[in-house]
Amino acid sequence: MVRSDIAWSSADRIVVRGLDLPSEVLGHMDLAAFSFLQLTGRCPTEEQARVYNALLITLVEHGITPSALAARLTYAGAPESPQAAVAAGLCGLGSVFVGSTEGVAVMLAGELDGAADDLDLGAAAGRIVAAHWAAGTPVPGVGHPFHKPIDPRTPRLFEIARECGLHGRYVALMELVGAEAERVSGRRLPVNATGAIGALSGELGLPVKAVRGLGVMARAIGLVGHILEESERPMAGGIWRRADLEASAHLAEQEQDREKR
Repeated sequence: MVRSDIAWSSADRIVVRGLDLPSEVLGHMDLAAFSFLQLTGRCPTEEQARVYNALLITLVEHGITPSALAARLTYAGAPESPQAAVAAGLCGLGSVFVGSTEGVAVMLAGELDGAADDLDLGAAAGRIVAAHWAAGTPVPGVGHPFHKPIDPRTPRLFEIARECGLHGRYVALMELVGAEAERVSGRRLPVNATGAIGALSGELGLPVKAVRGLGVMARAIGLVGHILEESERPMAGGIWRRADLEASAHLAEQEQDREKR
């Protein structure tokens, strides 16, 4: 039997997660709250909705990132297919960009899910950092190549969470992980936005598998904006030509070096 508990429809009804779409959702829920319902099967409280909305907005835009460039370049080659351009940008959301929120969620859940209330969070942070240090892998959710000494999004997200009573063990552990990573490395490694979002996803009780999806949902909005701007003020063609010229110049230099030998 084929079955889905998400939604069903008939000639005169559309029901999503048990709610009648026209009479109980439209005009009563905003898109963020409705997406929370879609992912979890439950309506968020007012406080949860405020934090969740902040997470999504944070992920919408971050400038001319690799995902935005991929979308713009794809649109330049196939302007008749804006959905392909958005898809191209979304394909680049992984362990380095945006999708790193999932790595944070997995990392924190590994220590906190099912743990006793008196879990030593400092010791847990030590275990997390030591494991990554021994493996030679970056600790998810800390440090940023541009935002220094702090990622300006993080304190605001944690402030909103505190105002909403959602500044709990996931946030506390993420902050301790950041502090321990700084101690071990001897470098400034502030908790970045993906670290904050991964922690707050835990506070909201979101499934770990859904966390990367937050970035996909939100960044799609940003990419549509980039495509619209690209259609009005193109930059992809110039980026392509510049890359081609610089690559050609580099090859010419290599050829000249070989001739000198």
